[in-house]
Amino acid sequence: MNKDISKGMVWLLAIACGLIVANLYYAQTLVGPISAATGLSPEAAGLIVTLTQAGYTLGLLFVVPLGDLLENRKLVVGALLFTAAALAAAASSTSAWTFLAAALAIGLGSVAAQVLVPFAAHLSLEATRGQTVGKVVSGLLMGIMLARPVASLVADASSWHVVFGGAAVAIVALAAVLRCQLPERVPASPVPYRKLMASLWHLFLTQPVLRRRAAYHAGLFGAFSLFWTVAPLMLATPAFHLSQTGVAVFALVGMAGAIASPIAGKLADSGHTLMATAAALILGVASFLLPLFAPDSAAMRNVSLAILAVASIVLDMGVAANLVLGQRAIFSLGAEVRSRLNGLYFALFFAGGALGSALGGWVYASHGWHAALLTGAAFPGLALLYWMSEYLASRRTIQSIHYTM
Repeated sequence: MNKDISKGMVWLLAIACGLIVANLYYAQTLVGPISAATGLSPEAAGLIVTLTQAGYTLGLLFVVPLGDLLENRKLVVGALLFTAAALAAAASSTSAWTFLAAALAIGLGSVAAQVLVPFAAHLSLEATRGQTVGKVVSGLLMGIMLARPVASLVADASSWHVVFGGAAVAIVALAAVLRCQLPERVPASPVPYRKLMASLWHLFLTQPVLRRRAAYHAGLFGAFSLFWTVAPLMLATPAFHLSQTGVAVFALVGMAGAIASPIAGKLADSGHTLMATAAALILGVASFLLPLFAPDSAAMRNVSLAILAVASIVLDMGVAANLVLGQRAIFSLGAEVRSRLNGLYFALFFAGGALGSALGGWVYASHGWHAALLTGAAFPGLALLYWMSEYLASRRTIQSIHYTM
């Protein structure tokens, strides 16, 4: 391929990924009202987010690999129509089990975004692939970050049912646009689905870069999911006493973290992935330690809120940067398996996200805010310890090369 992806196509893929992945996060700032309306207990409230992420993980394992088998445009459009139906079911839910089943289906269909990201990589030249992926992932992250405040504002003005109903309409419209604008992409060497699925385990065992990058991001994404599960609950307490609109404004602040994606893409293209990864993980740990030093007095509430807002930006920067670094690394492992690698990568770190949201909800309800912060810091902290093994190995390699010279 001699021609690089057009700017218009990059914009379209970025916006599409943002709209699709937003479906996973509308419920995060609405956990309280949804739980109250459907009868979920505070201890079980984390299931609202956890089941959506569990559905997404299943889709990453069993649907995204189809990008290496089926024509990609049809796969994306079909997944979007399924997602729209699940969103409509969530909008009309009146019981906990109905909503939770719809949440699982929303996650399953929203993996269409992870068919589009490798699509962007396929359309890009090698020299600009990191930057292209970074821009598309920036759109994806903007969708994540905007989903929370948009959901809060709409719910405040109407109800959470309207949030999911409006999302269903938006996804149907997006499916129509992508059907018209996306080029066809048929995999060069498609393999039967059974062999395709069997190859996932082989890829996991034979690709150490995939395992390592997934472990790094599982730590950061677990922390991210924990934070955005418990922070809205904390902000609604008498300590901050924020309305849904206040929570929406708070969530908007975190959007500043998306600036890290294109920067990380350029660093990856320049060969600085190792140290950039360390910086991202350190940002993740710092984001949870900062709020521990916030004053508890009511008179200093605004200071505490400002510290928490800075923490959210720092966390989102770390997550945004590390996601791009990881995708740039795994997309260099082979074009013919790119969809499967991307699906495995996301499935593995989304398992960390599901653990983070479930554990965060339980720890917050059982042990309080500070215990939840310490739990959140542990996720990227463990990933940083694992990173040290890669750093030490790289130093030994450099020393060995110098010795042989």
